[in-house]
Amino acid sequence: MNIFVLLKRTFDTEERLTVANGSINEDGAEFIINPYDEYAVEEAIRVRDEHGGEITVVTVGTTEAEKELRTALAMGADKAVLINTEDDVENGDQYTTAKVLAEFLKDKEADLIIGGNVAIDGGSGQVGPRVAELLNIPYVTTITKLEIDGETVSIVRDVEGDSEVIETSLPLLVTAQQGLNDPRYPSLPGIMKAKKKPLDELELDDLDLEEEDVEAKTKTLEIYLPPKKEAGRVLQGELEDQVKELVSALRNEAKVI
Repeated sequence: MNIFVLLKRTFDTEERLTVANGSINEDGAEFIINPYDEYAVEEAIRVRDEHGGEITVVTVGTTEAEKELRTALAMGADKAVLINTEDDVENGDQYTTAKVLAEFLKDKEADLIIGGNVAIDGGSGQVGPRVAELLNIPYVTTITKLEIDGETVSIVRDVEGDSEVIETSLPLLVTAQQGLNDPRYPSLPGIMKAKKKPLDELELDDLDLEEEDVEAKTKTLEIYLPPKKEAGRVLQGELEDQVKELVSALRNEAKVI
């Protein structure tokens, strides 16, 4: 089985973000594999171990993402590919990433493509479905269970507190939700083996893409942190007076009514 995992490098979930000059300050920040993508890597390993085949982990970004790709290789993936857009894409978006990934995958004869449900930095959940649409293959998002029997795939997906059971067929793209599995930690032997596993680097030229082919469809106007929460206010006095004060505060201060 030919399995591909879509991976993204994101800020560590424990990282305290700061904004400088209208952008997120990355100086000294720690980065990790997007946590939802860890579920994708783990599920790919389980599928390969059960059905055979090969896992290729692929990311779009800069050379700094090699660390996260090596981590995925140490977990058990077989190969990794970095599509380096550092010199070609100044301000990409989800369309950019999906277009690059789809162009890479279009002739790879993938049986199964797995990505994370969302990236914890952007949280749009667009890349996986966009890739599937560009490849013209079925896709199922937010999955919590995956079973493959020949060409038939049975899936359980999370739907806002409930579950939906879907049957489909390969080739297929799915996105992993929390609860699908428990991602393994890279072992010391795995880390040593990862150093010898292939990690290829490509650029847009290698995919016959031009900058205008992947030009972003959206534009970020401003980046800012949410305002600090102020201390709450306890209303005093008779209930009728409290209600009047509350309504006045909601109308004149919070401006929500």
